[in-house]
Amino acid sequence: MKTASSKPRLGSRGQPEESRAAILKAAVREFAEHGIAGARTDAIAQAAHVNKALLYYYFKDKETLYGAVLDYVFSNLKLVVLQALQSESAPRDKVLAYVGAYFDFIAGNPLYPKLVQREMMRAGRGGSPHLKHIVEEYFRPIYSEVSQILHQGIAAGEFRPVDPLHFVPSIVALVVFYFSTAPVMQIMAQFDPMAPERVAERRAAVLDFISAALFRHSGQRQKENASEGP
Repeated sequence: MKTASSKPRLGSRGQPEESRAAILKAAVREFAEHGIAGARTDAIAQAAHVNKALLYYYFKDKETLYGAVLDYVFSNLKLVVLQALQSESAPRDKVLAYVGAYFDFIAGNPLYPKLVQREMMRAGRGGSPHLKHIVEEYFRPIYSEVSQILHQGIAAGEFRPVDPLHFVPSIVALVVFYFSTAPVMQIMAQFDPMAPERVAERRAAVLDFISAALFRHSGQRQKENASEGP
């Protein structure tokens, strides 16, 4: 007997997109917590409120579902950050908008860093069939956009001469590391690092750090121009 609080099981008829989305969301948590080796499709189906047969109707096996989860995560990230990067703003504003959008995305999806970390470890052991696709479809377009903006800002004298090959991973590390190490932070600093006010503080600190590391101030530019002479 169905109670008022019971969640309906999702079927494929009439709501295929809802069913597939529910499976992917449940799979994100399962893969993030247990990795592909330890993840159970039974647990994913139960969390998604679908039967296991329907899960395999959408995804032929666990590896296919795992690849779809990676696409789900990175396609959403790509959409969010490219909107910031491809605006008509000045390079400074684009960089800060990109970092802010990236931070907000990870803050809203705190399981993602753990999932990505597991995939990088798997790829490092040579066991990932998905890495090349992820790099070409998601990492490279984002990296290319950020690199182009960095070069524009450097050419305009707005940015310090940084190497995108090192600076872009540094941005990612500044954002992701806080969320990846939240349990450690909680013990070390004795506060909840995921509390809204703490997340807001971290966001401001990241933007401030990037600004200090990258932006040239007007006084610096005037001093450098004067030292170059006619």
